[in-house]
Amino acid sequence: MTRVPFTQNYRWHLPLLLLVFCCSFFINNGAIFADIMESRNIITAREMVYDHNWLVPTMNGELRLEKPPLPTWIAAITEMISPDNLPLQRAMAGFAAVMLVLFFYKFATKLTDNRTYALVSSLVLCTSYNIILMGRTATWDIYCHAFMMGAIYYLYLALRQNPCKWTYFIGAGIFMGLSFLGKGPVSFYALLLPFVCAYILYYRKETQMKGKWIALAVMILIGIVLSTWWYAYIYIYHQEMASYVFHKESSSWSNHNVRSWYYYWQFFLETGVWSLLTLTTLLVPFWKKRVESSKEYLFCLSWMLLILFFLSLLPEKKTRYLLPILLPAALTMGHLFVYWIRQAKQKMPQLKDRVLYRINAYLIVVAALALPIALYLFMYREGRMGTGMFVWLVVLFLTVAVWLFRSAFKLQPFSFLMGIVALFAVAELFVMPYIGSFVSNSDPKSISATRENPELQPLPFYHSKDEVLRIELVYEAHKKIGDMDLTNKEEIIKALPFVLISQKPAELLIPDSIRKDLNLRFIDCYDNNRWAKGHKRYDSVFISNVTIVEPIKEQ
Repeated sequence: MTRVPFTQNYRWHLPLLLLVFCCSFFINNGAIFADIMESRNIITAREMVYDHNWLVPTMNGELRLEKPPLPTWIAAITEMISPDNLPLQRAMAGFAAVMLVLFFYKFATKLTDNRTYALVSSLVLCTSYNIILMGRTATWDIYCHAFMMGAIYYLYLALRQNPCKWTYFIGAGIFMGLSFLGKGPVSFYALLLPFVCAYILYYRKETQMKGKWIALAVMILIGIVLSTWWYAYIYIYHQEMASYVFHKESSSWSNHNVRSWYYYWQFFLETGVWSLLTLTTLLVPFWKKRVESSKEYLFCLSWMLLILFFLSLLPEKKTRYLLPILLPAALTMGHLFVYWIRQAKQKMPQLKDRVLYRINAYLIVVAALALPIALYLFMYREGRMGTGMFVWLVVLFLTVAVWLFRSAFKLQPFSFLMGIVALFAVAELFVMPYIGSFVSNSDPKSISATRENPELQPLPFYHSKDEVLRIELVYEAHKKIGDMDLTNKEEIIKALPFVLISQKPAELLIPDSIRKDLNLRFIDCYDNNRWAKGHKRYDSVFISNVTIVEPIKEQ
């Protein structure tokens, strides 16, 4: 009986991907504290639930209309199911990442009619740095691109299917609308527009549009209706604020985080371990004569480069905006892997193939061998990891490194890819719990402790308008913290009694002429710095002196 290679045994593809999903997006996803973006998003979701403002989002009591509400609705429902559960909030982003990769797998299958290619490309994507990061944090970027990947999948089917299949066009329209409700036009510009341009470049002649124009128009109409209904509602009921936000967001694209046009030259680094392989895909004269599906390879490469081009045109640039480039990058790298897998059956007879494969592979082997050293320097030597766990991880990493070296030397590309998957699994299963201790204050005293103080909870929280309020403190305190002019006696008297959150002692902020009529009861001083005192990132804005301000009781 002939043995079927694992890559062609399609019934194992989904179970393998599910295992990879668990490691990449879910295991130990609560190990690291909530960052500023997560804090903003979860605060908005909380206020949706507890203030019942589902259509008009607020953050710390103020309108937050900059971002469409769909991801916040998901976070709010999660808050209703399990309040204050950061791992579950992050798991929702993980499910969005799972949806993205599944649509990606289905798209890759349809693109080449090759499930081995789809599996390999999906594994590359799941082990790319930025995908893992966005799938493990409660931020909204992953949602819009996940929905847009679904839209692209259905749009591709609709354009390639003859005769016209209305369900594909309708599906594409629905997912486009959901993407817009996820983060506005971001994914339309960064993912869909480059895809359409690349598609026209390579497939326009073989695409029959006869009988599809009405369905295409319906798709666009569905997308527009789903995309704009919330904006229309906000404009009708909060016209002034909506206009302000629109102009602010528009100007931020040209005035905020402005970088040079070549800022994204390091785009390949966003793939993490696959950085060198991403650069290797750019050797077009070499690969287009070798890969099995040269047109599909050129299409994926063009899609990737067009994303880079369009993002470079925008004045505002951030590295996280490069997330969509990972999708065509993984597809392009998939073509190289499939070629190497096919050539490996013949031991890669051409020297150039062996050299390129081994250069890429051996560099990753060196990185894997460096991991035990990094563990010793940053974890074991600093007392963050015990001897038993350190020895166990060294054995695991060295075992995987030997696996990778053997796969590189013996010209076994799929085995090498599975070694990379194993390397990430070890890191996510065993190292991730220690990452939080690496980025943490050894003597933490969070303002979240105020939640347990029954004397504070019924009172409103305020801070001085002359001091910076970090949104992370609002997240930790689980309370709205309004701003107050502490030199305005009338404003203070009107708010009594209240809790004052301040970096400086309350006595130094309230003038003597006002303070003589008040009773200031100091509760405690909290420190929400994630870094220890003396570290360059330690900042006084995370210091919180908590004081109850109340009228003087008559004797």
